[in-house]
Amino acid sequence: MLLRTLFASLLASSAMAVAVTTPAYADKTDRAREAIAAAEAKIHTAESIGASTEAPRQTAEARAALAMAKEDLAAGHKSNSIDSAIRAQALADTAIGELQRSKNEAVASANSTARENVAAAQDQAAAAQQQAAEANARADAAQQSAATSAADAAAARNAAAVAAAQTPAQVETTVTTQQPSTARRSSTKTTVTKRTTTSPAPSSSVTTTTKVSPQPY
Repeated sequence: MLLRTLFASLLASSAMAVAVTTPAYADKTDRAREAIAAAEAKIHTAESIGASTEAPRQTAEARAALAMAKEDLAAGHKSNSIDSAIRAQALADTAIGELQRSKNEAVASANSTARENVAAAQDQAAAAQQQAAEANARADAAQQSAATSAADAAAARNAAAVAAAQTPAQVETTVTTQQPSTARRSSTKTTVTKRTTTSPAPSSSVTTTTKVSPQPY
């Protein structure tokens, strides 16, 4: 939109400038009026696209030069009027150029900011992916550790079950006691002498035998 407006303004201003500078014999009054019209067109174009805000000094000077051109023409100073009108055109062109430069810088800055934002977003996405990968690795390690612990627990349970299923070893103890018989006492009676013979009791003998028979698996 801005480029179309500038192009139309330049075409109109160029046509007026050609009309101003063409025939040397043309009446200066007409040339002054055409220069003033061209200046008004450029100033209007500059103001319509925002030059009053972006380039207020150049726009104000262009307005002042245009007003001087009109006053000179009204006072009969045709040459001065033409000069002032041409200066107003130049100031309007400067304001338009300044506005265009500011807009280009704004667009470039916006593009740069957008690229930086995209780069930052990509960095954040990469960091998030890295964190997710690390979290997955930790989860895998935890799962592996849990599986190992479960396997160890299962092995321990199996060992306990096997041990519980086994029959304890049988222990057989045999106690043998030998008790010798007691000798009988014999007595002999005579008319004269009485003799009694007593045999001492032999000591008893005890034998203990322990036999351990392991239970086959």
